[in-house]
Amino acid sequence: MLKILMKSLKEHKKTSLITIFLSVIGAIFEIVIPLCMADLIDFGINNKNINDVIKYGTILLIIALLDLIIGMLSAHIGAKASTGFAANLRQDMYDNVQTFSFSNIDKFSTASIITRLTTDVTNVQNAYQMLIRIAIRVPIMIIFSIIVSFRINSKISLIFLIIIPILTILLIIIILKVHPIFQKVFRDYDNLNNVVQENLKGIRIVKSFNQENYETNKFKKISKYIYENFAKAERLLAFNSPLLQVL
Repeated sequence: MLKILMKSLKEHKKTSLITIFLSVIGAIFEIVIPLCMADLIDFGINNKNINDVIKYGTILLIIALLDLIIGMLSAHIGAKASTGFAANLRQDMYDNVQTFSFSNIDKFSTASIITRLTTDVTNVQNAYQMLIRIAIRVPIMIIFSIIVSFRINSKISLIFLIIIPILTILLIIIILKVHPIFQKVFRDYDNLNNVVQENLKGIRIVKSFNQENYETNKFKKISKYIYENFAKAERLLAFNSPLLQVL
């Protein structure tokens, strides 16, 4: 599956690699900033040495500005890479639909194909942008944070070795709970598109037999079902932030 998806990158491979590189540099800068602040306090403020205060303050300011610039560039280039990837993927999928045999056409409904080309591609686009930015950035920050914390105080840093496995297990549990819900939601998107398509195709018949209320209620029912499942999934995902804060 990944190999098939990666074929749609095409001309956006370069921008993706640049985004990954910038994300790595940004992560390193964010680790260096606290170290500079520590040196500023230890050598400058505590020793009442104005020269060191200016020195480390200037270094801190430069690194912060560079981190800001790199973050902006990473976001901009990453957005171009992900949207370009999504455009190529959508085109490749559409081209593939044109090659469908009659058995394929019978298997996949129009609503399902529309969902694949719109909602699913958008989800893949968002996931890809997170992959080349956050998914690269976070592990590097964790690794560097552990290294730096062991360098500062090895005993206190042992807490990391306890917290990280616990956090990983809890996040895996949340993912396992949420994944089936999202699968249901994506299937329901097909039903939603199908309801809309049927209503639009048969709008004259619906109006002729005064079935507007029936069609409206049918749409509300499936829409409410999607809302409830999405809300349930988001409530579970909302535990991510408190877990990270607490641990």
